[in-house]
Amino acid sequence: MFVRNITTMSGFLLTGFSDNHELQILHALLFLVTYLLGSTGNFIIITITTLDRQLQSPMYYFLKHLSLLDLSSLSVTVPQYIENSLAGSGYISYSQCMLQVFFFTDFAWGELAILTLMSYDRYVAICFPLHYEVIMCPRKCRLAVTGVWLSSGIPGTLYAATLSSVRFCGPKIIHQFFCDVPQLLKLSCSNDYLGVMGVAGFLSAMAFSCFIGISLSYVHIFSTVLRMPSAEGRSKVFSTCLPHLFVVSLFLSTGSYAYLNSTSESPIALDFLFSVSYTILSPTLNPVIYSLRNETIRSGIRKLLLSTKFSG
Repeated sequence: MFVRNITTMSGFLLTGFSDNHELQILHALLFLVTYLLGSTGNFIIITITTLDRQLQSPMYYFLKHLSLLDLSSLSVTVPQYIENSLAGSGYISYSQCMLQVFFFTDFAWGELAILTLMSYDRYVAICFPLHYEVIMCPRKCRLAVTGVWLSSGIPGTLYAATLSSVRFCGPKIIHQFFCDVPQLLKLSCSNDYLGVMGVAGFLSAMAFSCFIGISLSYVHIFSTVLRMPSAEGRSKVFSTCLPHLFVVSLFLSTGSYAYLNSTSESPIALDFLFSVSYTILSPTLNPVIYSLRNETIRSGIRKLLLSTKFSG
């Protein structure tokens, strides 16, 4: 009955992962635990990189803003899914759906942009160590991060403007746990989605340019590292670069798969797994990945947990 009625309503039906209410409650609890862990981890990173004087370098400044973006991204999709699962209803209003699209695409772009900045920071630190303080001075870093936050408003604005002209018809069922743009386009009645496809093409080109920039940075980084005579020096560089490379690879590979495979009419378990990976696992695991092999961050966390002063 609800599926038939959804055709006459302005909102959409998010199918989620299961029609069984008991499983929906279990999924809601799992998502709640993940959300709390991810929020706590990112909040700790934000706190220690703000208060600890040892964590004021550009690398940690960018990491703080990555955690801000991760925390914001998690808050866009997960609470809505938890609420729907506990209520046993996947209904989401049109305005809520558009807001999800707006904020999620904004924060996803911001995360990619800040990851690109982080790779450039590592490139300068390793390939031009004597010029690092001049190239990555605080003023330039602030301007770069300001550019990231300002540019992150572009994707959501473009998508919101073009989606507002799209007419949705038939059963308004989205085979996803959040309002995903590729899934929304499948519900379009005619060719009125061409504007959205133009936006998607433009943003894909921008994302590809970020990917090229990150790839070139790491090609130069690894070629420099492999020429280092000291094994200890190589190990230290790899300990800072490999976590960042893992984060970038996880985010880009799973996100690209989800969007390139969007033509599938019947999503399989792998499609949901990849969607969960780039929307939830990536922002949740980032604090763990960056702190696991970083002694300075671990020291800052210990000081925070022990409530000691963040002195130099």
